[in-house]
Amino acid sequence: MLYLVPTPIGNLKDVTLRALEILQSVDVILCEDTRTSSKFLQHYSIQKPLVPYHMHNEHKVVSNLVDEMAMGKNMALITDAGTPGVSDPAFLIVRECIKKDVKVESLPGATAFVPALVNSGLPTNRFCFEGFLPPKKGRMTLLKKLAVEERTMIIYESPMRLVKTLKEFITYFGAERQCSVSREITKMFEETKRGTLEEVSAYFQEKTVKGEIVIVLEGFEEK
Repeated sequence: MLYLVPTPIGNLKDVTLRALEILQSVDVILCEDTRTSSKFLQHYSIQKPLVPYHMHNEHKVVSNLVDEMAMGKNMALITDAGTPGVSDPAFLIVRECIKKDVKVESLPGATAFVPALVNSGLPTNRFCFEGFLPPKKGRMTLLKKLAVEERTMIIYESPMRLVKTLKEFITYFGAERQCSVSREITKMFEETKRGTLEEVSAYFQEKTVKGEIVIVLEGFEEK
């Protein structure tokens, strides 16, 4: 069978006891980057064969991996950080497992957007997760759609593009739209900046931005 196992997004203590038990028990661990995953697994004295599984090779290897599971192997899929399938590879192998009647079990655990959303101070009863916006093709069209999205929006961004993206949001959503930007969640330099898009954009223009970024945006409200 296939286990989807969340790994810490920063603090190595943010992993469940069950996740560690599963990783200790499987035959193979599929991972994005063997170097990154090795550090995490070594911390918990887990020694299992690691097989690269990432966006650049998943189409080539997915069929063979699922065939191996169908023949009796148990595998766990982990990513560099967080829950597999949330802006990380998992969809293809899960779909193929379902086609071939290989059992799939997804464990609950760490993912960056949940603490960022809850910590934002914006409504959490209805929200949409957009992940990373397209860098070029389709970006303008999507921003126009999101400008009238009534639910709270969650968007991932890289530190290099954060300021540029916030300026784009001002253009499409208006300078007074409320937002929250969280970075380095669970790590030593964790930070959340809340305010209008104009305020938050000005704040980060004066900083050297590092770490993983989660932007939470207020939904559209007709006034």
